[in-house]
Amino acid sequence: MLYTNLKHIESAADHNKIISENENVMVICGRMGPMCIPVYGIAEELEEQYSHVKFYDLEFDNPESYVIRQLPEVRGFMGIPFTIYYKNGKVVKATSSIQSKEQVTSILDKEFAATVKA
Repeated sequence: MLYTNLKHIESAADHNKIISENENVMVICGRMGPMCIPVYGIAEELEEQYSHVKFYDLEFDNPESYVIRQLPEVRGFMGIPFTIYYKNGKVVKATSSIQSKEQVTSILDKEFAATVKA
């Protein structure tokens, strides 16, 4: 298990249920290492600001993480974490390795722009 304050995905079934039931989902698939920990921290920090996005982590070494590791969008990725952004169950963006808060918020703003309800 990852020691973060994010909600954890522990199985492929959990993953599939989460992305099918939520419009905007960000999943960080990694370890408790120096490239991953900052990305978890950014997601934890942004959870309140982006209440229309569900933030999760998934342990890279969990056999169930094949649902992330086998995505065509991550083919060729060399570093972890793999961060996957889902919109209505479909991958809209995937990144690897450490990301800055500015990089993450840029993706969240572009892919998951909050819609104002009249």
